[in-house]
Amino acid sequence: MSDRPRQIPDPTAVRVALWRALHVLADPPPHVLEDTVGLALAGPDEGWRLRPDMGAFTRPFRASIVARARFVEDLVEEQVARGVGQYVVLGAGLDTFALRRPELGARLRVFEVDEPATQAWKRRRLDELGLAVPPFLRFAPVDLEHGDPWLARLGGAGFDAGRPAVVASTGVSMYLTREAIASTLRAVASLAAGSTLVMSFMLPIERVEPAIRPGVEAAARGARASGTPWLSFFEPGEMLALARDAGFAAARHVSADALSARYFADRPDGLRPPSNSEELLVATT
Repeated sequence: MSDRPRQIPDPTAVRVALWRALHVLADPPPHVLEDTVGLALAGPDEGWRLRPDMGAFTRPFRASIVARARFVEDLVEEQVARGVGQYVVLGAGLDTFALRRPELGARLRVFEVDEPATQAWKRRRLDELGLAVPPFLRFAPVDLEHGDPWLARLGGAGFDAGRPAVVASTGVSMYLTREAIASTLRAVASLAAGSTLVMSFMLPIERVEPAIRPGVEAAARGARASGTPWLSFFEPGEMLALARDAGFAAARHVSADALSARYFADRPDGLRPPSNSEELLVATT
């Protein structure tokens, strides 16, 4: 990992927020996810839609971002209906769930886990925008890069490890070593019975569909150049084995094609996530 100072917030987190907003602003309905709050938080320059990473060739990646977010929120809603009352967002970045879904958040205690500087920046932006922090939201600042024990920090923020929770980690695992991912899996697997983890992971780049592969390769080069290289790629079977070894009672793989079928079927604009790219692990304790 590079020692040079990072921009706050992380450029990747900003790009995700802008792609989520662009889905609403540029793609025809029905929208898989409606989120322009992240755009307000990011506060980009007026010409942000002309950025190269907002161009037409990034449409499939935009679809992937909104698909994984919608899946997570659907999962949270399902688990709340079962009585689960805690939701943890690992590497929250510019996540806006607590601001957009107050009717669901009010039935939960929501914990955002991220770097202290990122969370301080986010709280300042909320103040500047006049957006109150919802009473059900808790911030858990954790120095993830230096091995800060995030589960212990969660306890300090009011998390009850004896009660089930949903834990989401999306867009994070590719930046972590295999050992760090395994450690995260073991930590979540230690939570109360009935807890659920949803974690995104990248398939090896050579598995990505050929038309999309140059874009994925460019993203990998950009991540490396910015000092946050992609470190980990997994075949689905490898990720399922990691989850089982970590102690989860059950685990399943949700493919990009499954997300396409669930959220993008019959769209006349052809918008869909790329096959064999960023996919999901869902594991339960």
